[in-house]
Amino acid sequence: MGQSTNAVLVYGYNLGGGEIDWLVEEANGKYGELQLDWFDEEGDDDFIDAAEKHLLKAAGFTETYEDGRDGYFGRERAAKKALGVEFETYCSGDYPIYTIAAHVITVHRGDCKLLNLDELARLPSENGLDDKLTAALRALGLTPKQPEPAWLLVSYWG
Repeated sequence: MGQSTNAVLVYGYNLGGGEIDWLVEEANGKYGELQLDWFDEEGDDDFIDAAEKHLLKAAGFTETYEDGRDGYFGRERAAKKALGVEFETYCSGDYPIYTIAAHVITVHRGDCKLLNLDELARLPSENGLDDKLTAALRALGLTPKQPEPAWLLVSYWG
């Protein structure tokens, strides 16, 4: 078992959390904790699990693994893909900090990825990435402090 040391380029928002303050307006609890009806920082689900469950439910996917129907994981994967956003963590596996992204490029340790900056600049408008992020944030009830979505280069060690 080795360590991952990845560079991750995401188009989206830095949400913070983990070892840094949350970077959303809803972090207005007494100690800066999130005040959201779907997330309990002391609960069993971590932020990503809770956020994905909430987004899937808002999109009409209410099936659970416990329902016992064959093919659940395939349907869940398809429902997550249809959301058009995903959550990526950075910093480390033990101390994650969160992003919500409509596009993710990961470069693993020892790899090299050629980036076409012109293509990256067109990607958000040509693929409606801003609209996907806006819809997800609205469903989650999150208001990032970052003024607009952007390309964020983060690192991950875990």
